[in-house]
Amino acid sequence: MADAVIANWDGHDYQARFFWIHASGLRDPEKAHVVEVSYEADGPKGFDDVVVRYDPGMESRRPFRIMTAHHQVKFHVNQAGRFGYADLIEPDFIGAEKISILERLRDAVKKAPAGSTFTLVTTDRIFDDDPLNGLIRQSDKALNTDKLFDGTTDRSAMGKIRKLWREHLGLNDNDELKAIVETFHIIDCYHSLEAMRENVDLYFKLVGLAAGGNSLEYKYDGAARKLKATQRNVLTRQTFEEICVEQGWIKPPLADNRKNISIRSFSDGPTDYLDAAPENTLSLHHMFDVRHLQPGADWNTDVRPAVEEFIFRVRETDKNIRLFLDSHSSVAFLAGALLGFKTNTHVELNQKGRGPTTVWRADDDKTGPRAVTSVIDIGDGPDVAVAVSFSRDAIADVEEYVRAKVPDIGRILHVVPENGTSQKSLVGGEHAADLADQIAGAVKALRPAFGARRHFFISGPNAFTFFMGQHRDSMGPVTLYEFDFKGVVDGSYHPSFRIG
Repeated sequence: MADAVIANWDGHDYQARFFWIHASGLRDPEKAHVVEVSYEADGPKGFDDVVVRYDPGMESRRPFRIMTAHHQVKFHVNQAGRFGYADLIEPDFIGAEKISILERLRDAVKKAPAGSTFTLVTTDRIFDDDPLNGLIRQSDKALNTDKLFDGTTDRSAMGKIRKLWREHLGLNDNDELKAIVETFHIIDCYHSLEAMRENVDLYFKLVGLAAGGNSLEYKYDGAARKLKATQRNVLTRQTFEEICVEQGWIKPPLADNRKNISIRSFSDGPTDYLDAAPENTLSLHHMFDVRHLQPGADWNTDVRPAVEEFIFRVRETDKNIRLFLDSHSSVAFLAGALLGFKTNTHVELNQKGRGPTTVWRADDDKTGPRAVTSVIDIGDGPDVAVAVSFSRDAIADVEEYVRAKVPDIGRILHVVPENGTSQKSLVGGEHAADLADQIAGAVKALRPAFGARRHFFISGPNAFTFFMGQHRDSMGPVTLYEFDFKGVVDGSYHPSFRIG
């Protein structure tokens, strides 16, 4: 019983933190379209945990602007939870006795105003082999209705899903089903409770509000409950400001005002839009299918010009920026090359990882041990490969790929952290910048022949990769590579940008 009570408390705290992350947009002058954020609001039952309203409507990949985004937030205390498409018709999936989440969705679509979307946010994970996995668009976590309604019969793989859902909802045809599920998003395997606490602190910091402190009880959890108890749980820009003043949450303005800049080739779900204003965001989602280029797209003729044009504009207008890189490592390297030491642009980076999101700067005093380097001779070619094994040990995959695919590479410079390869091997921005300096020096010490290329295979945080890219001018021609982590293509490396 005690464990159940704690789980219930944690679930409420998780929902509260999701609410505050969205509420921070009410104080961001670059997010003027966020006009109302509600906590446990009077809305469509089942999708009323957090409701966000926009005016004007938020741009999306749908044929309509999103006017209202409804969220159901489900937290579980461990990572054992798994689900698939069939679970969406089971009431116990959402802890109910009679009504499934799909029935909740059907009823919500009927009652909600035009321009509404409905999102399930859960710490549970979709089964790896369940067809639902292939139906979630990485760009916005919506269901891929083009794939689901592919014109096949009910005996097909997609047909079985349609039939199960259609009959469960008592619908007459697939058109009725499509009208319901095309509003649906599923965000599985979402952040931990502690990471959500850190994210609230980060988003509040970005809009000039105080962090929640280092005490055992996180003050913003209780504040959300009190809003509900006092019926002040529907926040507008004005009422949120009044509460911030009343509670003393507003920090004195800082002299170092930075503009948020975001480059995205991945999606982080319903908080993507909070990173930066639309005019300060470069979205590359349409060029990628999850981590891989869409058919017909090219790294050098499509992706690179888009990044270059965006960064050149940023360089001309802003000298102090906070850069959000939810992107491939190649994009992070290119951004660093374009925002190099001679551009007079001071950059701090929003770094995400297994732990809480943090801000990294080259001068943040977060230092750590140097890296250990070794050189592997594999042939007579003039080029040099640089294998960086910070987050995972990449050398076996790199060596196998290089021997089979890149005969021009004669040596591999392998770099590992002195404290061992792990997701937390780098402690902060200054540590990452120092290691980038060390690697650039080690490459130079190899004295590659004139015209030889440097081939980078990086397994590490994007902030480090950005700092590494800042050394591009001094290193010579560079080719970058992306790894097929999920084995969608061949489980190996693929070249991306050729710079210089």
